[in-house]
Amino acid sequence: MLTIYGRHDSGNCYKPRLLLALLDRPFRHVEVDSEAGETRAPGFLAKNPNGKIPLIEFEDGRFLAESNAMLVHLGEATPFVPANAFARAKMFEWLFFEQYSHEPFVAVRRALLVYPGRAAQATPERLEATLKGGETAFAVMDRQLKDTPFLAGETPSLADLALFAYSHVADEGGFDLAKFPDVSAWLRRVAALPGFRPMSWLPAAA
Repeated sequence: MLTIYGRHDSGNCYKPRLLLALLDRPFRHVEVDSEAGETRAPGFLAKNPNGKIPLIEFEDGRFLAESNAMLVHLGEATPFVPANAFARAKMFEWLFFEQYSHEPFVAVRRALLVYPGRAAQATPERLEATLKGGETAFAVMDRQLKDTPFLAGETPSLADLALFAYSHVADEGGFDLAKFPDVSAWLRRVAALPGFRPMSWLPAAA
């Protein structure tokens, strides 16, 4: 059984958990408190020298970091990766968008407001910049979702799981998704997928 090291309340850590739940694939969760410095401990750095979560440990002892890399690997040969080459490229386009144009604003603003250890970084200037950047990202998503039910087309893909993770808790970062009705409708579609589990869900201890 593979093991995911991560936080229960992290969107990046939720991504692989959500995919595995949708695939009905068992895994073990090990809670790692990055805010308490546990990712900088020697034992963890031996597993991931970059000192970040999530991190997957496979049954054969290999490790894989970076949440979207996990999605791509775990999603291979599943319905969440389009068979058509161009549709697959559009899925990757949204995965890159998530890391470059969405996560740095939506996830970061949430972290500044949710985690007490980040309070000193929550300057008015940074909060304003992350709000503006996040709203720009949601506007781009909203425009696409007026035309297709899911981000990369007619069926759900890894792109939807990656962007759902922090979008569905954007209100915790002070974002008003009522401004983006098509994003709000898309969130409901993703949450209605068979096998869906919320961020708070963790597998039973093995």
